[in-house]
Amino acid sequence: MDPTGDKRAVEWLASVAPDPEACRFEWERNPHGVALLPAGLAWDVLIIPGSLGHPTLDVLTYCLDRPGPVLADFGDSRMGFFVPPGTTDRWVGTGVRGVGRGTWIVVPRPGRATGAIRWLIPPDGHGTLTDPGLLELALHEAAARVTGDP
Repeated sequence: MDPTGDKRAVEWLASVAPDPEACRFEWERNPHGVALLPAGLAWDVLIIPGSLGHPTLDVLTYCLDRPGPVLADFGDSRMGFFVPPGTTDRWVGTGVRGVGRGTWIVVPRPGRATGAIRWLIPPDGHGTLTDPGLLELALHEAAARVTGDP
């Protein structure tokens, strides 16, 4: 991502923080390079086991020019797909954890590597999110590929 895109992404993410300036300061000064942000305002996050998340992301990137932001921990045991706010209120899926209104998520600064979590698809700064219906279809396709079903 170019530096201008990083700046837009930082501003977009920080806009949901109770104190955006403190959020930006935290990204700059925190040795871990992360900030805690509230979900459910501009986005929800669906957290999927990495064993299914990576194939799901493969399906999404095959279908779309650019899916919404996706986080992964460095052990690749979990991936978080950013979806429209309110999605977790309606989502039903085994093994999928929803992070929505009233919850918080650790978010790294776009454009910088951190020790615990990283962007696989960083935010574009324009608010692009993954469509939940398309994500559900991609999950089904990925699950079929993982289990070897035709």
